[in-house]
Amino acid sequence: MSDNYLGNPNLKSVGVKVEWEEESIAQYLKCSKNPTYFIRNYVKIINVDKGLIPFNMYDYQSHMVDTFQNNRFVIAKMARQTGKSTTIISYLLWYALFHENTNIAVLANKGAIAREILGRLQLSYENLPQWLQQGVLVWNKGNIELENGSKILASATSSSAIRGLSLNVIFLDEFAHVPQNIAEQFFTSVYPTISSGESTKVLIVSTPLGMNMFYKMWVDAEESRSKYIPISVHWSEVPGRDETWKKETISNTSEDQFNQEFECQFIGSVNTLISPLKLRSLAFLPPVRSDVGIDVYEEPIKQKTYVMIADVAKGVGLDYSAFSIIDITQVPYKQVAVYRSNEVTPMVFPTMINAIAQSYNDAFVLIELNGIGAQCASILYYDMEYENIIMSSFRGRAGQQVGSGFSKNTELGVSTTKQVKRVGCSTLKELIENDKLLITDFNTISELTTFVSRGQSYEAEEGLHDDLVMTLVLFSWLVQQQYFKELTEQDIREKMYSEKIKQLEENMLPFGVVNDGQSQEKYVKMPGDNSSWTADDAKFYDDHQDAGMRKYF
Repeated sequence: MSDNYLGNPNLKSVGVKVEWEEESIAQYLKCSKNPTYFIRNYVKIINVDKGLIPFNMYDYQSHMVDTFQNNRFVIAKMARQTGKSTTIISYLLWYALFHENTNIAVLANKGAIAREILGRLQLSYENLPQWLQQGVLVWNKGNIELENGSKILASATSSSAIRGLSLNVIFLDEFAHVPQNIAEQFFTSVYPTISSGESTKVLIVSTPLGMNMFYKMWVDAEESRSKYIPISVHWSEVPGRDETWKKETISNTSEDQFNQEFECQFIGSVNTLISPLKLRSLAFLPPVRSDVGIDVYEEPIKQKTYVMIADVAKGVGLDYSAFSIIDITQVPYKQVAVYRSNEVTPMVFPTMINAIAQSYNDAFVLIELNGIGAQCASILYYDMEYENIIMSSFRGRAGQQVGSGFSKNTELGVSTTKQVKRVGCSTLKELIENDKLLITDFNTISELTTFVSRGQSYEAEEGLHDDLVMTLVLFSWLVQQQYFKELTEQDIREKMYSEKIKQLEENMLPFGVVNDGQSQEKYVKMPGDNSSWTADDAKFYDDHQDAGMRKYF
C-alpha cells in the first residue's frame, strides 16, 4: 500500500503511521492549541511576485484569526487585496486538522471562485509536513475528506448549496456580491443549520457593494443589534500603501471605485433618484414587530392619521405586492410599517390591507391600479366595505387628481401614468433630501439605492425590484393633491362624522320616546316615519350631541 494518496507525494494516505520525534510532538501540541502559531510557522501561500512563501501574517490578520477563534459569528468589512480570503482559509485549514468530524463549507458568489479558494487551501495543505497532515480520503476540486472525519466542501452561495447538511463552520466570501434575492433565500435556508449547534461558526468577509444584505448585517453588527462581531480593515493597514499609492490607484481606476473597494464605503448605484450622499446618511431601524411579511416600526397611536399606499402584484414569486404606511399627522412624515411579499395572491392581499389599515385608525388607502390593482381595490371597497379608499379622477390636461364621490371618470385608486410618476419622483426626491419624509425600513432604503434613471423616468436596475419605492412615489404624488393638504390641515374624521350626524338629524325627525316602565328609554319611529333610523342610531346621536360629535368608530 502506498504511503501517498493517489501517487501524490505531498499527500498522506489513510492509515500511514508517522514516526514521532520529541520536537514534532511538542510542535504538534503548540499548533493544536494556537491557530496563529500554526499559520505563522507552517502555512505557505503563493505570492504574486515571490511564488511559494511562508504566510507571515500582518497584525490585522493575526487579529482576524484571534477573532475567528474566540467568537461564533464574525463579519469583516475589508478592502481589496488585503489577504482576507487567505487568512480565513488558513484558519479553516487549522480547524479541519485539529477538530475531528467537522464539516466546513466554503461559499462564494460563484462556484468557480469557491473552488479556487479551496484550491489555495489544498496548496497550503500539500506543503505541510506529513506529521501535521491527516490521511486523505477524498481530494478533488470541490470537496476534501480527511482521515479524522473532517470534510471541506466548496460551492456557490445559494439556498440549496448546504440544505440538509450539518455544518460546523460556514465561510461566506465576498457576500456583498451575492444577489440580494439569493442572499435572502440563503439565510432563510441556512439559519436552521446555523442555529442547530452551540459552537457553529459563521465567518463573513466582503468588500462592500452597495446597500444590500451585507450592508444590513454590517450595520446591525456595528450597532450591537446582532451577535456578529465586526472587523474592519482599512487599506492603509497594509504595508506599502500610502498616499502616493492611493493617488496612483485612483488615477488608474476612479475615485468612486477607490471609495468602494478600498475605503470600504457602501456606495449605491450611479444616477439614483436620491443623491448618493443622502442615501448614505439614511439609517434603517430594526422593526419592533415582524409577522408574515409585515415589519412594524411604530405601533398605531390614537388620534394620529395614517395613509397606506399599496402596490399589487400577481403573487407568483416574481414582483412583490407591497404597502407602506405613513404617519401624516405632522411633518416630517414617517414610515411606520411596510409589507412586502411575492407570494400573496391578489385575492388574499385585500384581506391583509383591510386588517392592517383598520388597526392604523382606519388609515386612508391609496391603491396603485396598473395591472391587477383594480381587482384588489374592488374587493376591498365592495366586498369588504372598507370606505377610506382614496379615489382619483381624470381632469383633462390636468391629469389624474384625487376626487371624492363616483363619476364617469372616477377610479378606486390611481393609475401610474407618466405624469403621476414624474410628479411623484420629483416630490419624493424633495421630501427625502429635505428630511420631510423619514424612511426606517431596510428593504425600502435598499431599493432606493438601485432606483436609477432609465430613459425619461426612474426604475429599478435590471433584475432588481422597486415595489416599496413605488409606494413612496405614489405617496409623494398624493402629497401634491389638494385633498391631501386638506387632510393634514384639519381633522377629517371629525368633519366626516359631523356630516354623518347632520344626515342622521335630517332622517331622524320626528321621533318619540316611549317609557315602558324599564329603567332604560328606547327610541322608536313615529307613525309615517320612513327613515332607516334604529334605536342604536338615535342613542348614539343622543349620547354624543353634546360631545362635539367626535366619536370615532
